[in-house]
Amino acid sequence: MDQTRKEIERLLEKYGADQFASGWTASEAVLAFRMEGRHIKFNLPLPDGKREGADNAAKEARRRWRALLLVVKAKLEAVATGVSVFDDEFMAHIVMPDGSTIGEAMRPQIRQMYLDGKMPPLLAFRPS
Repeated sequence: MDQTRKEIERLLEKYGADQFASGWTASEAVLAFRMEGRHIKFNLPLPDGKREGADNAAKEARRRWRALLLVVKAKLEAVATGVSVFDDEFMAHIVMPDGSTIGEAMRPQIRQMYLDGKMPPLLAFRPS
């Protein structure tokens, strides 16, 4: 896990990140960095060691960190080769001023649009 986290940090530095942070609780790890003027945050759910057993949970946690490495690496490579642009690749993980990500803010709205079949108005009317 620690080795993969360090590999992610080196990868981000190689592609131009100028800040990096990571941390964890019993249930989740957080990877955050700044690149192209954007703050990016990935939340990585961690397995429950009590439910899965310590050895199995450790193996599963390492697998999840490796999966995160692959996701970040693929996104960075897509941007570097011109297949995509940074904001498109990382949009769901861009941190907004209130600390939430765009994905966290948009998921409920997207879910509701599919439930009721209604798009939000293009220009929201706000009476003065």
